[in-house]
Amino acid sequence: MATDYDAPRRTEESEIGEDSLEELKARRTDSQSGSVDVDEAEVAEGFELPGADLSGEELTVKVLPMQNDEFRCSQCFLVHHRSQLAEEKNGQYVCTECAA
Repeated sequence: MATDYDAPRRTEESEIGEDSLEELKARRTDSQSGSVDVDEAEVAEGFELPGADLSGEELTVKVLPMQNDEFRCSQCFLVHHRSQLAEEKNGQYVCTECAA
């Protein structure tokens, strides 16, 4: 038998008929009044704090030299593609972001 996944799902409650407004309000307050007991220590163990000691970690990054079609901005010191060049004065290059 084929299943139509786009059709709205029917539950026993919805087949009985629509509930009254008072019943819906009572259900909402019952579900909101329940509190969840969460151990904060367990939750906090999974987070890495900024400034944590990472002295035992090693990063391996391949650093490429600046290419012929790139320049270093004299204001932000980032390497950009030549298409980002806004101006050049006395050998000092400025990117479009810093020129704006």
